[in-house]
Amino acid sequence: MSMSMSMPMSCTAAPTATATTGTLPVPGAALHYRLEGSGPLLVIAQSGEGDADRTVDLVPHLAGDFTVLTYDRRGLSRSRLDEPGRTTSLAEHAEDLHRLLASLTDEPALMLGCSFGAVIGLHLAVRHPGRVATLVAHEPVAPRLLPAADRVRHEAELTELQEIHRSGGLGAVFPEMARVVGIDLSRPDTEPGLTPQPLDDRRRANFAYFVEHDFSAVIQDTALDPRALAATTTRIVPAVGAATPSTVFDRRCATALADLLGTEIRSFPGGHNGNTTHPRAYAAVLRALFTAP
Repeated sequence: MSMSMSMPMSCTAAPTATATTGTLPVPGAALHYRLEGSGPLLVIAQSGEGDADRTVDLVPHLAGDFTVLTYDRRGLSRSRLDEPGRTTSLAEHAEDLHRLLASLTDEPALMLGCSFGAVIGLHLAVRHPGRVATLVAHEPVAPRLLPAADRVRHEAELTELQEIHRSGGLGAVFPEMARVVGIDLSRPDTEPGLTPQPLDDRRRANFAYFVEHDFSAVIQDTALDPRALAATTTRIVPAVGAATPSTVFDRRCATALADLLGTEIRSFPGGHNGNTTHPRAYAAVLRALFTAP
């Protein structure tokens, strides 16, 4: 399954003094974004409830080599919606990112997509293959890549998580989400010195939107065509967390993506949320991948 979670230990931090922020109007919304660093443009499409500030510990380790772009997906934090109660499709999310990248550069960007963000990247690679040169797709939430029986089972799992959230709130659904993505909450594994990021009101609202609307977007995602994905000119690098169990949904989606593309899977430090739990080591692997010939 998907759903990025850094549980109550990863949320919103204040932008650093070296970062710049902006707002881009798009059809039906206005997107908040953040830029930091210099060099080729590298966009991070966050997982779960993550907004532009989620990877506050990762970005500084990349900003010396890249101009790092992060943003609030529509419906999260500072990205305003014209219709707050409407579910945004993954294709619409991909169009948002296409417009955001086009507003900032004429060159193909680099991209890290994590979980839900990885599927946005897959849609972007099909719809606008020239927009992204290389996409690292870390444990994508893409049940359409799986055999039919597995797809149906995991879509039902998402629906069940929505029902748990509606009846019991975040406290009830957190442990089930962690189980589904293979996160062991009893034994947290992180690098030292991470920025404290409590589960505040904004992050609670983001989680609620994510469970209610982005889960539905995954369930309803019939637009991702595996044949078109296999034919895209965007270089796609399937990726998994070294600590993610081989049996969980998102890792199996990454494996299916690698099989579809006929390519190898890259392993990154940490588990499903290695970009937030192991930012230094994660950045080193990502930098090497993007800068290698």
